[in-house]
Amino acid sequence: MEQKRTKQAGQLFRRLRENKSAMFGLGILVVLILCALLAGIIAPNDPNPSPPQLEIKLKPGFWSDEGIPGMPLGTDALGRCVLSRIIYGARVSLSAGFVAVAIAMFLGILFGTLAGYFGGWVDSLIMRFVDILFAFPALLLAIVIVAVIGQGLDKAMIAIGVVYTPQMARIIRSSVLYIKEMEYIEFQKAVGSSNLRIIFRHVIPNSVAPFIVYGTLMLATAILDAAALGFLGLGAQPPTPEWGAMLSKSYNYIVGGAWWAATFPGLAILLSVLGLNLLGDGLRDTLDPRLKT
Repeated sequence: MEQKRTKQAGQLFRRLRENKSAMFGLGILVVLILCALLAGIIAPNDPNPSPPQLEIKLKPGFWSDEGIPGMPLGTDALGRCVLSRIIYGARVSLSAGFVAVAIAMFLGILFGTLAGYFGGWVDSLIMRFVDILFAFPALLLAIVIVAVIGQGLDKAMIAIGVVYTPQMARIIRSSVLYIKEMEYIEFQKAVGSSNLRIIFRHVIPNSVAPFIVYGTLMLATAILDAAALGFLGLGAQPPTPEWGAMLSKSYNYIVGGAWWAATFPGLAILLSVLGLNLLGDGLRDTLDPRLKT
């Protein structure tokens, strides 16, 4: 059994490796993770110097003779190194995305499995609640939740996780509805296996492919929503170097010529979302048997 699983994993990795766009997305994700883990080593400056260096505020980067040595992407309105804040921001933004998706996966797997496996009134109750949540735009619902529980990065992660739970619950429910009709599930019931054993040993493990793919795609939108909440002042609070908050504090300076203060954090968001979407599409093509040739 272990040899079979190892062989299948190797085949899946080879298929994924043949997908160039997926590997490009994986490369972007690896770079972002390394930036997050090694921020204290690779960042050229302190992201939050104290006191603020106002004498070098809004200085350009390497492309200009007015640039400050050691600050290749210029400085923001408080004289802080834009590159250093972007590198440290990878740690904040990725953490927000991973935690939010983990919350959504946990709740989605819980409610989706219960609804799909037991059916009846349990399914109706859970799915009607899911339908109510789907009636609200995702970002608007996240704003409402943050307004209720309070501002801050941790509150934003909870809000985004709750907002994405209905989507994950529906994905898991559809997989469970299919899997529970399989012959090996009927056999487990016939030999007296408990529902908990069937769910944890057979149903959830065989539902892993859809929520891995969807979780990867959801991570991209979670990072984007965390940046949106930060831009609105409801997520990470100053002076935390979060990409959305950096945009919020810098976009006004674009018309004044200091385009770099907002452009580079925006590019960081763009690259992270692009990379995760490419990786998610590649995983979908690799793991979905209906797309295999």
